[in-house]
Amino acid sequence: MVPEPFLSIIVVVYDMQREAPRTLHALSVGYQEGVREDQYEVLVIENGSKAPLSASQVLKAGSNFRYTYLTDAPPSPVKAMNLGIGMARGKYLGYMIDGARIATPGLIRTALLGLRIFPRPIVATLAWHLGSEVQRKAVRRGYNQDVEDQLLNRIGWPNAGYDLFRIGTLAESSAPGFFLPIVESNAIFLSRSMTDELGGYDERFDMAGGGLANVDFYTRACKLPDSELVVLLGEGTFHQIHGGIATNASGGSDYRDRAFFQYTSIRGHDFRGPDKQPIYLGHVPKQSLPSMLESVEKALPGKRPARLVSALASRLKRQGSVL
Repeated sequence: MVPEPFLSIIVVVYDMQREAPRTLHALSVGYQEGVREDQYEVLVIENGSKAPLSASQVLKAGSNFRYTYLTDAPPSPVKAMNLGIGMARGKYLGYMIDGARIATPGLIRTALLGLRIFPRPIVATLAWHLGSEVQRKAVRRGYNQDVEDQLLNRIGWPNAGYDLFRIGTLAESSAPGFFLPIVESNAIFLSRSMTDELGGYDERFDMAGGGLANVDFYTRACKLPDSELVVLLGEGTFHQIHGGIATNASGGSDYRDRAFFQYTSIRGHDFRGPDKQPIYLGHVPKQSLPSMLESVEKALPGKRPARLVSALASRLKRQGSVL
């Protein structure tokens, strides 16, 4: 009998022939540092894609990867997430509702550490977009998959995993940075028992792309009693452009308006993000310093140190960016 892994990571993909192989490689032991295959499994749920991955493509990432195709899938990825929860064998679960996100090399090792240290942890990461600005704006200036492929080639990814910070910008949900509350995490880790307390993902969030389903899950998790929010330093996920309706669509403002309206309809009040004070865990690779300094500036608006930080951040970006 194969022993149960400590952690099960659920990844939902939809028509991501280009993006998903990178995402899965970034979760493999060939890329992640300091972890073994027997410590975790990765459950890839294909949400009714018209151009699906093959099981062999997924298994190529490692013997700890499993693939499931969800037939009759709704437009929202929420049902697929809950299917993964039901299939998972680990005591702890990791959630990546968008399978187009490339992780940094220490993500799993540091998440495992955070899950072991605290009795009721919510381990969360900040999110970045590949490119010099958030992608819903970048696409209007000509940013596309070819440009993105060139960026990844120029930093030598996957051999230089932390250089992702050199070609990324904080996503809007993580725009406040490390030292102010964020509203969402695109790699969340918590125990199965805490997931059961939440009832998993709420399938009433039935919009294509999920609407605020992931925001809602993260917010509700942060409100669980006696929980500890553990934010990882020096790690994160980087979104690849793929035409997704929630992140890349040019009509994004209309989508967001409908998503917030649906949230209010479901929860009975307007959205209010969590303000839980985090504990920080991890390290700070030099490539992440501009993001770290940008976070300090946002946490100290109008302060003289913030201007010094801004100047230093600009200098580091000029020296280190490949954009």
